[in-house]
Amino acid sequence: MIKINNNSALQDHKKRAWKSRSESIHPIWVPIPSLHNVSSCTLDAPVITLIKRSLYPLVTIASLAGCYFSFGADFNHNFLSLAIVSFLLASHIFGEANLFRQEGQFPFFNALSFILLRWTLLLGCLWAMTLLIDPDIHFPQNPLLVWSVVTPMFLLVGALLVRRLLQNIATKGRRRKAIIIGANRLGNELLATINKDIYLAIDVHGFFDDRRDERMPTEIVDNIIGRMDQILAYIKENQIDLVYVSMPMHSYPRLLSLLQDLRDSTASVYFIPDMYLFDLINIRFDHVGGIPVVSVRDTPFLGLRGLIKRCYDVLFSSLILILISPLLALIAAGIKLSSHGPVLFKQRRYGLDGREIKVYKFRSMTVTEDGAHIKQATKDDRRVTPFGKFLRKTSLDELPQFINVLQGGMSVVGPRPHAVAHNETYRKIIDGYMIRHMVKPGITGWAQVNGLRGETDTLEKMAMRIEFDLEYIRNWSPLLDLWIVLKTIKVLFVSDSNAF
Repeated sequence: MIKINNNSALQDHKKRAWKSRSESIHPIWVPIPSLHNVSSCTLDAPVITLIKRSLYPLVTIASLAGCYFSFGADFNHNFLSLAIVSFLLASHIFGEANLFRQEGQFPFFNALSFILLRWTLLLGCLWAMTLLIDPDIHFPQNPLLVWSVVTPMFLLVGALLVRRLLQNIATKGRRRKAIIIGANRLGNELLATINKDIYLAIDVHGFFDDRRDERMPTEIVDNIIGRMDQILAYIKENQIDLVYVSMPMHSYPRLLSLLQDLRDSTASVYFIPDMYLFDLINIRFDHVGGIPVVSVRDTPFLGLRGLIKRCYDVLFSSLILILISPLLALIAAGIKLSSHGPVLFKQRRYGLDGREIKVYKFRSMTVTEDGAHIKQATKDDRRVTPFGKFLRKTSLDELPQFINVLQGGMSVVGPRPHAVAHNETYRKIIDGYMIRHMVKPGITGWAQVNGLRGETDTLEKMAMRIEFDLEYIRNWSPLLDLWIVLKTIKVLFVSDSNAF
């Protein structure tokens, strides 16, 4: 039975969790969603955008041509077809080159993993297309083998060289002039982001706001250059190119009046919505039949990301089940010989989108509870069998869940599924609890490798687990999944006092 602490303790936890959100992800390559990541790349100069879009496709076919030339292979129609298809695939799979926009920032491991993941996908697509179109088509093996190995390094080196080139272009080219309307936290973050982003080539003159409150941060007060009624004259006098409006959403009448006034200028106008009003889960911009929409809460597994996640789950779980099949047989025999009852325990739990699934586990107790009220296992719980205690301590009781992964109800990595009875309890008392069901539950998760395994006997412990689950959804990447799997293996070899 959970112990519900007073509300102040829970609120203190939420404040600590929110404050440390950006610090809670340990792997340095996991991106934290921000205003910069969402929108700034759309304001690059056309020449910079063109170079970023064509970098990886051009390096791909240049590397292919170099490998053919080095081995003296014929540049026949097969080569031309391969080059064209490779160029088109690279354009789609790689997209714009991720050159890490801050001047001093280029995490090598992040860039290499970005390239390797997409390069592997490109090679897989080429192989599949060859089998489907003409399995008997002949390509020289040695040039293609070398091409598949050396191209990722060429792509990485090309990114480093082009990054420096683009920084020079942005520094020496024409710089655009901008102002920010609204001296507030959002406007100040926008100012800091623009000043750090060398590719934008934007000079912000300052803020316009009728307020000048002493409680404002000094960096905001010092940058206020005028009142709202002075904006239009300033734009015309200083030939301002860009106007950013960071006024709060509740100032709708003032906003309409301002936009009407700005019609008498040639400046581009951008409205910056205050997304901090929402609990953001994978923010992105989209459109429905031409109508713009903003996603403030969505699953990370859409399109290619969902395909990558599912392929990883199927391949990994299939391999694991093949390798551990003898172990599964031994555990089943141990359960049968040590206690009465079935080998597998099936329990109803909530899966993707809150739909019920049946999760498989090796039975570790003398009971198989699956009703409206379920008591969590506690230390020295008499319901746990001696062999079951060993299984729970080593997490071997979770192994049958790889079958759930193959069936599609679970993932290798994701928020751990809770019994339906526990879900119905916690969803009423923990804000945002059901958001964790926007992804498939996992055999292991971000919360579990951070020490939140086993019994959650207080509301604060469960709230901390949910906070980690939401962090995983916000920051998912294939590398984060790999990191969690590696940490899980480490945890299995370390005694955990929380696993009963």
